[in-house]
Parts: sequence; C-alpha cells; structure tokens
Amino acid sequence: MQLYFSPLACSAATRMCLYEAGTEATYIEVDSKTKRTHDGKNYLEVHPLGLVPALRTDDGDVLTENAAILQYVAQALPHANLAPTDPRGLARLQQWLSFIGTELHKATFAPLLDSAGTEGGRAYALAKSTPRLAYVEQHLTGREFLLERFSVADAYLVTVLGWCVATPIELKKWPALSAYFARLSERPGVAKAFAEERVMYLAELEKRKARP
Repeated sequence: MQLYFSPLACSAATRMCLYEAGTEATYIEVDSKTKRTHDGKNYLEVHPLGLVPALRTDDGDVLTENAAILQYVAQALPHANLAPTDPRGLARLQQWLSFIGTELHKATFAPLLDSAGTEGGRAYALAKSTPRLAYVEQHLTGREFLLERFSVADAYLVTVLGWCVATPIELKKWPALSAYFARLSERPGVAKAFAEERVMYLAELEKRKARP
C-alpha cells in the first residue's frame, strides 16, 4: 500500500493504524501548498482535489476520503482488530467516523485552522465546538476508547485532538478528552506516527519560510 499524506493532517490517522497493525507501507509526502510530492510529481494526477489522504492499494486502485480509507485498512488487516465485525459494532464505528469527520474535523477545526478564513467564521466554529466536545467528553467519561477497544475511529479522533494546540480550544478544559489524548498518545503506533510527522511538519514550515 502507498499512503499519500501531509504531516499532521488527518492522513496521520492511517499511518497510526498501519503502525498499530505492524504493516509495511510506502509513505509519500504531499506539500499541501504546492500539491507536489517530495519527488516533484503532481499530486493532482492522483487526487484532482489535492486532498490527503489517498491510498493506493496493492492492486493499483486509489481510494480517497479519510473515513473510507480507515475502514479499508481495518478490513484489509483483520489481524490488528482495528474495527468491529458485527453489524451493530460496525454501525457504531461508522457513527463515530462520521461525527469526527463532519462535526469536529470540517465544522470545528477546519475553519479555525484556515488562514484564509474570516474572524466571524472562526468565532462561529469556536462557539459550535463547545457542545460537540462536550458530547465526546460525556461519552469518554469512564471509557478507555470510543468503542470497546482501540479502533480506526480512535486514530482519527486523537489526530484531530492534536490540532487543538494550533487553535483557541483548550483541551485541558475537558478532563476525559485530555486524559484520552494523553493516554492514546502513548500507544506505540500513535506515538511513532506523531513523532515522525512533527519532525516533517517543522521541516516543511522551514521550507516555506525559505521560499521567495
């Protein structure tokens, strides 16, 4: 498998899951500004919208959309137990992937992280973040994971929560969420992915500063 990613973007969730599964893969970094891969290729030829992640499967097919890729990885690597297999459990997994993708990633963090956004848009997203985070806080109180065990949904959530440091959202205001983030950040696959991508992210920032 080949994972197209940008450092610390939502694509980090797939890297975490591949590490958790102990599976070999090729990681191809995409510059989120230029839409070029590190070897200079045009990423738009892989994904016309230029969004990450994209996953090229072993048979050459290309998948896009984070939730779809995470579910594919879980199904392709059953030994890692990254997703439930019963109908109710799968529905719950899809419920959380949908919630994280729409209510947290796109509705909350995307406006807060968008340098081209408006102050009004950021204020609106910040106000909306409170009931959404409260919902997850309540669910995680007394729980270790979103489901019965670590799943691809947890990888997505811990990735998104990692963006709090670049926003006005103070994760420490949410005790269960804060503890969850700290706990999951210590998992070997999660910790390895975060550590590697932080280095790449800082390197990318330096490259952007050097550009004319």
